[in-house]
Amino acid sequence: MADTNNSRVIYFPVGVRNGTIIAGNNTAGVTSTQLSFPRSVYFDSISNSIIIANSASRNVVRWSIGASNWTLLAGDFGGAGGTASNRFAYPSDVILDPMGNMYVADRSNHRVQFFISGEMNGSTIAGFTGVNGSNASLFSFPTGIALDNQFNLYVSDYSNHRIQKFLRY
Repeated sequence: MADTNNSRVIYFPVGVRNGTIIAGNNTAGVTSTQLSFPRSVYFDSISNSIIIANSASRNVVRWSIGASNWTLLAGDFGGAGGTASNRFAYPSDVILDPMGNMYVADRSNHRVQFFISGEMNGSTIAGFTGVNGSNASLFSFPTGIALDNQFNLYVSDYSNHRIQKFLRY
């Protein structure tokens, strides 16, 4: 679970009321041992790690289970934001497809970025960078994303109060 306001990720085994911190150190920051307002967590069973949308640090990181620090997958190590293909304004969700490609909801850039496995430069596959709107091709703060078994992309469009479906990309 992303414990956003405490800048950490907590694991709760089934039936256990007290969680264990598995990422972060309760202090917001941009070093590789810290998180800064993590918004979502995706468990990657292949690498036994969690992928974290590290929002206020404007990056997406991988934290291997049992490790004491993260590695950068996309965005800036030091937390610099932006609109370029390798920057974020406020990543709010991250998922992987079965091939290891990464999808990131970049909330304040009003877009969804797609990263081929192992690449740090993404491409915008939904929305338009920095353009907020309500028509079918625009978002107003996309916050959540999901893929179905046909690889259709679903985007939770927060300020437009809708979920949009994009056919297989």
